[in-house]
This record gives sequence, structure tokens and C-alpha cells, in this order.
Amino acid sequence: MSMTHRFQLVDVFSEQPFSGNPLAVVFDADALSTEQMQTITRWLNLSETAFLLTPDHPLADYRLRIFTLDRELPFAGHPTLGACHAWLSGGGTPRHETEIIQQCDAGLIPIRRSASSLAFAAPPLVRSGPVAEPALLEMARFLRIDRTAIVDAQWADNGPGWMVLLLESAAAVLALEPQRDYPTRLDLGVVGPHPVGSDAAFELRAFLTDQHGAVHEDPVTGSLNASTAQWLLATGRAEAPYFASQGGRLGRAGRIHLSMDAQGGVWVGGKTMTLFSGQGGF
Repeated sequence: MSMTHRFQLVDVFSEQPFSGNPLAVVFDADALSTEQMQTITRWLNLSETAFLLTPDHPLADYRLRIFTLDRELPFAGHPTLGACHAWLSGGGTPRHETEIIQQCDAGLIPIRRSASSLAFAAPPLVRSGPVAEPALLEMARFLRIDRTAIVDAQWADNGPGWMVLLLESAAAVLALEPQRDYPTRLDLGVVGPHPVGSDAAFELRAFLTDQHGAVHEDPVTGSLNASTAQWLLATGRAEAPYFASQGGRLGRAGRIHLSMDAQGGVWVGGKTMTLFSGQGGF
């Protein structure tokens, strides 16, 4: 017998409706199996779907499971903000007025809310350090650029698996025409600076493979912006706070706000809005 679940479709990192990254959020998902969550995610065919569950950590306000079309992620950025928005607008009451604690496989993620936006604390990296030269040559071939166009590169993996390449400019990032498929799993971020005085400091693009090896571009990617900011700030290439833009090649206008607290922690913020809501029998 099917059960009825509330759901919301939330636009994340959006300055106006339909300009950010959509997220489906399913409420009261404790009784759903992993297989059911994966099936729902594939049917919806969004980059990620998030499932709200009862927390089992005493400090958490809710627990979250995050699925892509082919796997579960321990953490992802736009699902974190989108699910928090849905939880709050769906009647969730946090223990603290200005901070919400999300439990996920990456641990406890603090989320701050203001009058107009939400921001999550960037989690620690699970992999960092330089990228080996053979991998850089392979990524250059994938992106159809010369190896010399890659200014620097870093593993900046906070869960999804990100490798991040720095190009000389935002224009170079926007001009990329990568291959349409890739034989192994790919989680590649590319970043480049906008000219001084622009409304955004950096342009980002995110390329991922699905379960069939097809390459997709993610519209706006919170986890990538989080780990990229940690790298850029640590190397002095960026100064906090700053805005990043993403999604232009997909007809989106994602805006991500990166800031740093007094302890050196990076916060990733943006606007969120519910565009559709309802109930479904799963």
C-alpha cells in the first residue's frame, strides 16, 4: 500500500524564479527504502532529490538523505539549502532562532538564516591536494582545451568527489565545450575570475556523469562553490566576502554568496524559494 508524502520543488541560489537549481524535497521519508528513494530520484530526473527524515542525533533538527540519478551523496550544497528551506516552510521549528542543524552522512551541517537567504557552513574536505599531471592532461582533453590553459588544479572533495581546475578568466570558463560522454565517473569543477568591478568575482561550471556515462552540467552547485572557495581563499586568489555566478550557459543566473567567519570557516549562501508543492503517493 502506498503512503502519501508531501513534497516541494525549491529553486536554490535563485535571484528570481526559475533562475537557480531546482530541488525536489520529499517530507516524512523515514519509511521509504533506499531503493525507493533512488527510484523516485530517477523518475523526477533532477540533478538531486532530497528526503527529510527524523534525526537520530540529539543536536540535529532533521536528517537528510541526498540522491543523484545514480547514487546517494553524503553531502551536497543546493540540497542542503533547499531542504532546509522546505523544512522551515513546511512547519519545522529549529532549536535555535538563527541556526538550523542538519544531520546527513557527512555529519552535522550548521545552517544560518537571515531575512532573505540561507547559508551553510562548508564541511571539511575528505580529499585535497594537487592533481597529478596525467589527470590534468586527461581533463584538458575532456574539455577540448590545451593543457597550458589550466592555471592550477586541486582536489577539493567535500563528498561528491570534486576536482577543480582554475582557468585564466570567466570568459574561458564560459567558452568551454566539453565532450558529451566520459568512460568513468566524472565530478569536475572549473572556475575563472571575472574582470575587476563585475557583479560576481568568479564564474563556475560543474560537469558530472550519470549512470550511463553521459556528461551533464549542473546549473548551480553549492558543494563545488564551498570547496572552491576554501581553496581560493587559502591561496589568496579570493577575498571574502564575494559572489560567484554559475549556470549562464544553461540559461540560469545562479548567484552564490561566499563569506568567512571569525574562525576562518567558509559559509555558502543564497536565496531559496518554493515554486511548487503538493502530495504524492509513493
